[in-house]
Amino acid sequence: MVTPEPPKIQRRVISAADIALKTKSQVVPLEVLNALGWLPSARVDEWRRGQAPHLGDSLAVDTEKVRTALGYLREWAAGRGLRATEVSYLAATRDRRPLRFTPDGDEALERLFQTHWVSADLSEKRLERLRERQSKAPDLVVVRSAKAWVCDGCGIRGDAGELVFEEDKSSLCLTCADFDHLRFLASGNAALSRRAKSESKLSAVVVEFNRRRKRYQRIGTLVEEDALERAEQRCLADEDIRARRRERDAERRVNADAEFQAELAAAIRAAFPGCPDERALAIAAHAGVRGSGRVGRSAAGRALDEDAVRAAVVASIRHVDTDYDDLLMAGVPRAEARERIRPAIDRVLARWAG
Repeated sequence: MVTPEPPKIQRRVISAADIALKTKSQVVPLEVLNALGWLPSARVDEWRRGQAPHLGDSLAVDTEKVRTALGYLREWAAGRGLRATEVSYLAATRDRRPLRFTPDGDEALERLFQTHWVSADLSEKRLERLRERQSKAPDLVVVRSAKAWVCDGCGIRGDAGELVFEEDKSSLCLTCADFDHLRFLASGNAALSRRAKSESKLSAVVVEFNRRRKRYQRIGTLVEEDALERAEQRCLADEDIRARRRERDAERRVNADAEFQAELAAAIRAAFPGCPDERALAIAAHAGVRGSGRVGRSAAGRALDEDAVRAAVVASIRHVDTDYDDLLMAGVPRAEARERIRPAIDRVLARWAG
C-alpha cells in the first residue's frame, strides 16, 4: 500500500522546523511563518515596537491556514519529542504591555503562537536561560526615518535620516520622547555598546530599515553620557585581554567557516555527482561567505537543506555558465533574462545530476 504524500503546507512547515531545530535548538512559530513567506520580518519588528495591535493584518494568508500550519508544527514537535515552553511576548514600549497575535484574541491560536518548541537534549539550566531570554521585554527602539515626518508631540517637522521614537502609531522627536539627553553610540564595538547599555539607566536601540534585506537592522544605541564614559574606562582597563580574545575568536571563525564550506561542498557533490570537485569547492566558498547574505549563510544553507544547496548551485551556473550577466548589462529586465537562460541552467543541472 502506497503511503499518501503529506500536504504541501505540512511539508513546508516540517522543512522550516527541521532547519530551525538544527541551527537554533528551538522552533519559534513566528519564525516558521516567516520562513513560509507568510509573515514579513519588518511587520513583526513593528508589532514588537507596539505599532500594530495584532499580526492579523500582516499575515499573507487567512487565520485558518495559519491554524493549520501551527497544528502541523505541534504534531511534528510531538513526534520529535520536543519540549513545549510558553513565552509571554511584551511590547518594546514604555508600559511593556502584553502583545496579542490575533485580531479577536482567539485563545487556542494565541497559545499556539506562544508555544516554543525546544530540544529535549537541553539541560534545565540552558532551558531556563532560554526561557528568560525569550520572555524578557525587548529594548525601547528609536528609528532612523527613511522619509520626512512630523512630531505628534510638538508639531516640528523631521527630515529623512533623523531619529524618531514611534509608539502606538505616533511619532515623537527625541525631545518629546525624553531621549534628547542621550548620546548616540554607533554599532561596531560590541563590548563598549554592551557595557554602556548596562551602565545606563535609560537606553534605546537605534535601527533603520534595510531595503535589501527587507527588515530593520541595528545601527547603534542611545545611552546616557556618564554611562558611556564609565563604559569607556572599563574597556580601556581590559583592552589587552579583549584583543587576545578577539584574535582567538577570529581564528575559530576561520576554522568554522572552512569546516562549513567543506561540508557544503560535500553536500553539493552528493546532490550533483557530475559537478567537478573544484567547482563544488568554488560554489561552497562563494555561497558560504560569512555575513554575505548569500544562500549558503541562510538558516537553510547552514542546515545543508536540499533546496538551499540546489539554489547555491543554480546561482553559480547562472553567473558562470550562461550569458545572464551580459543580458543584464544590455538592459534586459531581470525576470526576462532569467527566463531566457533557464534552458541552459537545466542542461547543466541535468548533466551534473547524472
